[in-house]
Amino acid sequence: MKYDPINSSLFIKNRKNFMAQMKPNSIAVFNSNDIYPVSADSTLPFEQHRDIFYLSGVDQEESILVLFPECPKPQFREILFLRETNEHIAVWEGEKLTKEKAYTSSGIKTVFWLQDLEKIMFELMSYAETIYINTNEHYRANVETETREDRFTKWLREKYPAHSVAKSNPILQRLRSVKDSIELNLIQSACDITEKGFRRVLGFVKPGVWEYEIEAEYIHEFVRNRSKKFAYTPIIASGNNANVLHYIENNQQCKSGDLILMDVGAEYANYSSDMTRTIPVSGRFSDRQKEVYNAVNKVKNEATKMLVPGTIWADYHIEVGKIMTSELLGLGLLDKADVQSEDPNWPAYKKYFMHGTSHHMGLDTHDYGLLHEPMKANMVFTVEPGIYLPKEGFGIRLEDDVVVQENGNPFNLMRNIPIEADEIEELMN
Repeated sequence: MKYDPINSSLFIKNRKNFMAQMKPNSIAVFNSNDIYPVSADSTLPFEQHRDIFYLSGVDQEESILVLFPECPKPQFREILFLRETNEHIAVWEGEKLTKEKAYTSSGIKTVFWLQDLEKIMFELMSYAETIYINTNEHYRANVETETREDRFTKWLREKYPAHSVAKSNPILQRLRSVKDSIELNLIQSACDITEKGFRRVLGFVKPGVWEYEIEAEYIHEFVRNRSKKFAYTPIIASGNNANVLHYIENNQQCKSGDLILMDVGAEYANYSSDMTRTIPVSGRFSDRQKEVYNAVNKVKNEATKMLVPGTIWADYHIEVGKIMTSELLGLGLLDKADVQSEDPNWPAYKKYFMHGTSHHMGLDTHDYGLLHEPMKANMVFTVEPGIYLPKEGFGIRLEDDVVVQENGNPFNLMRNIPIEADEIEELMN
């Protein structure tokens, strides 16, 4: 792994918190992701399933975590199953986890090779009454592929049909949404790497550069600072491309007078950052561009103040809509008649700002979190308003990542990343 070792106390604590919410006499099982094939012998780069990583720190394929807090045999209350390593694998694929290194990473003392799984599971299931399966119930999930977790669940339910079934996901949604201080430091590291990429790009952009060249500048800086990749597919959208919310082609030339909307973030140790900045290709905003830019920045700053404990996500978005409506009136994009006759289900401001303002962020860019429950301290949210003007040939979105505090305004993890229009111009010139 490129990232520095993570203190195993994080994973020990995460398991303790999860097991405290399990039903009596129950087992929970978590699988690594598959390595997904492309064609012939090609595969996609391995990405660990965030749940097993959250609970164990194991960042390797073909790994399984079993939790059984009330097992009559104390040594079986936490078990890791790993793919057995050997000299041949070390030569062809690189070193895999040994049992000793797995313990160092996870704090789990009982480690077996995968070949022992069925035998040990048979014994464990004879003691247990309930089995927790791990399903993906994120509100944005749209999974068509049968995962390794799915296959294991199918095998488990066929082999042990008499056991009751419970779901891990509701527990994880709540636990993962509130970050430990170690996690906040890891997300801060991802944000700091993103800052380095952005500052590099500010010195690179000029009329005539191509969007993909800007993308290359970011990934160069990310990788040289221990990130393995973008946290999500980057958006480098110049001119009217910024008005396509998920524009990812990044294949157009940047022209003098245009703006570039850049929605990019580095990952670090599987934790995400999520930044959006909009900058002028020529190093200077026009008066109109700066007017709209400052309106978006004002909405972002006002919205951020509302991310406090007790806030309900849906109510928050209604209030952000009111702030955006006021700014759009000031810009002459809406008039009072537009607002008075608006459809409550699709307010007038949605013509220019049609997406949400905030989402949970952490191990996943759109991280776990139950949106109908009140916000809590140490949740991490994006704040990302935008105004999109196809007829004027530009769109502006600004986005920071912030931590909800017990008291006071959220803590901005991107506080050091330039965002004021005048500072952007100064740095570019």
